Amino acid sequence: MRQTVPVERPETRYARSGDVSIAYQSVGNGPHDLVLVPGFISNVEYGWEEPGLAAFYRELASFSRLILFDKRGTGLSDRAAGIPTLETRMDDVRAILDAVGSERAALLGYSEGASMSALFAATYPERTSALIMYGSFLAWDWMADGRFPTRHESARRAIAEIEERWGDPDYCDELLENDAPSKLGDDEFRRWYATRLRLSASPRAAADLQRMNIDTDTRGVVSSIHVPSLIVHRTGDRNVDVKNARYAAAHIPGARYVELPGDDHLPWVGDSARIVKEVREFVARSLRSGLPDLMRERVLATVMFTDIVGGTARAVELGDAQWRNLLAEHHARVRSELGRFSGREIDTAGDGFFASFDGPARAIRSACAIRDSVRELGIEIRAGLHTGECEEIDGKVGGIAVITGARIAGCAGANEVLVSATLRDLVAGSGLEFDDRGLHELKGLPEPRHLFAVAS
Repeated sequence: MRQTVPVERPETRYARSGDVSIAYQSVGNGPHDLVLVPGFISNVEYGWEEPGLAAFYRELASFSRLILFDKRGTGLSDRAAGIPTLETRMDDVRAILDAVGSERAALLGYSEGASMSALFAATYPERTSALIMYGSFLAWDWMADGRFPTRHESARRAIAEIEERWGDPDYCDELLENDAPSKLGDDEFRRWYATRLRLSASPRAAADLQRMNIDTDTRGVVSSIHVPSLIVHRTGDRNVDVKNARYAAAHIPGARYVELPGDDHLPWVGDSARIVKEVREFVARSLRSGLPDLMRERVLATVMFTDIVGGTARAVELGDAQWRNLLAEHHARVRSELGRFSGREIDTAGDGFFASFDGPARAIRSACAIRDSVRELGIEIRAGLHTGECEEIDGKVGGIAVITGARIAGCAGANEVLVSATLRDLVAGSGLEFDDRGLHELKGLPEPRHLFAVAS
């Protein structure tokens, strides 16, 4: 067990995540690994210049090995092309954990960082010792009253405003009024806050992050979290409505919920000592309690079902030998694309495949790649995908989510990749586009599901 030592300002290092370098710092030597997942923007080095934030870091590092990082596109991390998805950001966290030699860590996600942390905890429970969500942003239409009350028109205005006014002193003050209203009269803090915005993201990068936030909705996955969870929220938060936290607390099994007074959104402003106290005590309890048995058997995954359209008629047309050869080539191409997108083959029967993925966008891209590849053989397939909580038993995946995925596949037409609304909401920033297919009654399931077809 590591011994606690005095906390000094750390050096910035880089972890490789695919072809992107992610800036991170590791500070403290406590017995727990704690990853602080930032909100909208951050800069791991400039953060230490603000006394309140530096004190917040030091308090967290006094009982943990605190891991700080800038998500791709922000701070000192690479400015990668395109909009970062929750999936790629999860990959970045795993890369950082690997770089520091951490098998399991507690994740403290604030603001939009809470969404990614929730998805990470549900998808990789074996690497998550605890989940702490502060000022949780789950969905765009649950921002605080008066901020962005509707999704579409307000979204366009918000993005245009970022691109046109990012870094402008008046605009920085407007953002500060929602992030930390108690600091509006502190000129030194105002200057630091405005400089931090400029050092953390360019206007284009900030606008891209906002585009992802607009389309992200993680409300559908929080019930699949089975790691020890703490939700903290200030009732008057001017940025994110407290209904986000109340929803998470009501749907995460066994979650501890702490509601605090105040209207500051930033966790190191206002009564930050209370937040640190709750985190310290909760992480210590989680470390003592160990890994829940239920967590070992249930995981969030994206399931995919494919089958050949008109397979029986084609088999009759070709005859047994030719059909067998064609089916062998079909299977080889499906398995090749599963491997390319890190999919796991669960089962195959006849001309159909059942696979699972730990990344929702990877699953959709794999299905599209399979469709395009087998089309060269004169084969048409249909595919159905859904993200949900699955049971893992003896290497197999089962549960309602699997049944839902299979039923969605049954609704798909030839060469169509059909997905659930839950899955669609998790791939914001991926560049994937969808056509609305409306509500569908799925056999054996109690409520109709909103389905979307991946646009060609």
